Amino acid sequence: MSNPNLTRRQFLRSTTAFTLAAPLILPTRVWSAEKSPNDRITMGFIGLGKQNRGLMSDFLRRKETQVVAVCEVDTTRREQAKKTVEEFYSKQGNQGAYKGCAGYVDFRELLNRRDIDAVVIATPDHWHALITIAAAKAGKDIYCEKPLCQSIHEARAMVKAVRKNKRIFQTGSMQRSSKEFRTACELVRNGRIGKITAVQVGVGGPPKWCDLPGETEEPGLDWNLWLGPALLRPYNSVLSPRGVHDHFPAWRNYREYGGGGVTDWGAHHFDIAQWGLGMDESGPVEIIPADDPKANHGVRLKYANGIEVLHDMGNGVRFIGTEGKILVNRGKFELTLGETKKADSTKQLDEVIKEYLTDAKVRLYKSDDHKGDFLAAIRSRKPPICDVEVGARTVTVCHLVNLAYFNRQPMKWDPAKEKFVSGAGDKKWLDVPYRDPWKLA
Repeated sequence: MSNPNLTRRQFLRSTTAFTLAAPLILPTRVWSAEKSPNDRITMGFIGLGKQNRGLMSDFLRRKETQVVAVCEVDTTRREQAKKTVEEFYSKQGNQGAYKGCAGYVDFRELLNRRDIDAVVIATPDHWHALITIAAAKAGKDIYCEKPLCQSIHEARAMVKAVRKNKRIFQTGSMQRSSKEFRTACELVRNGRIGKITAVQVGVGGPPKWCDLPGETEEPGLDWNLWLGPALLRPYNSVLSPRGVHDHFPAWRNYREYGGGGVTDWGAHHFDIAQWGLGMDESGPVEIIPADDPKANHGVRLKYANGIEVLHDMGNGVRFIGTEGKILVNRGKFELTLGETKKADSTKQLDEVIKEYLTDAKVRLYKSDDHKGDFLAAIRSRKPPICDVEVGARTVTVCHLVNLAYFNRQPMKWDPAKEKFVSGAGDKKWLDVPYRDPWKLA
């Protein structure tokens, strides 16, 4: 494979010749919106597993977007995604079959198209950084699934690439666009449960090294490109189930490709903890391993203000204050003040907001539509609710938790400089190994 840092001219010379699809111009009567098709945000989708099929289905139905390309290393998933787009647009007009969606195996071919405004990346985690950086350099705005990436150094490299190229970036930590989480964080930030003393974040445990046996490869999958920067290993269907499947593959359980439950759900729930604590541009200063060296829960994160965040079992986020506590999860909200439970359902959110937040001094970014917020940011050129810096800080917290399980030793952390201090930790832990010729820009 070619180096992802090659210039466009070098890449085109070094790869097999291909013809890029011409800019997609649709008849105005295809659309029911007031804007002409050429005013629409043109989009490409990279990695068409279960998650991105859902994202694509949503973006496809929005009047302000136009899906023009898909990229997937599995032939069946790629062709199915292409068919989905073309059948949808065929039904919008009266000119018969529509054939305007291009399909690619290599993401670099998609990124070379100048007519694409934005890309949606939902590959396995080990690909996020390289594709994001290449997309930013290609001038694309980016919606990238959580967790942001595989290492702390990757996270900072992504921020730098997005900023340097003046791109809009939305991290797919969509809980920030949910009312129950925003309300919980506003209550915390406005001191409604007193001074915060602790936060409990319930998510799964850390990943392990991949120990799956090799299986015979079947035609139609570019396994080498699926692996990309990850170390070479034999194919296994657990990592990349063939064809169109309706589940989330278990590659996320292995250190080479994901970060286990710590980064998978942690990219949602640690993100809410950071938001509630007002730490979107910072992080913990100390990471304390679990008491039991074999435990997969129990790591504690200490912040400079003394607050401790515990990696707990279960699922959800609990803020504990001197005057009350809040438990929040998807579709779940509980507020307790003193010994009295004031709310035990999301159905009571409006009552809580009216009673405790009407005169609130702190108001957080309000989004009720994560994908719509991304599109609005593309138009305004203002950062969306879960900007790349937010995603980077959240995934850094997740990686620090995992590092405590991997290495079983206390760490001191400088969140401003993003490095270990006081002789604790090893800077090598901030990176993950890359297979040649892939390199982090």
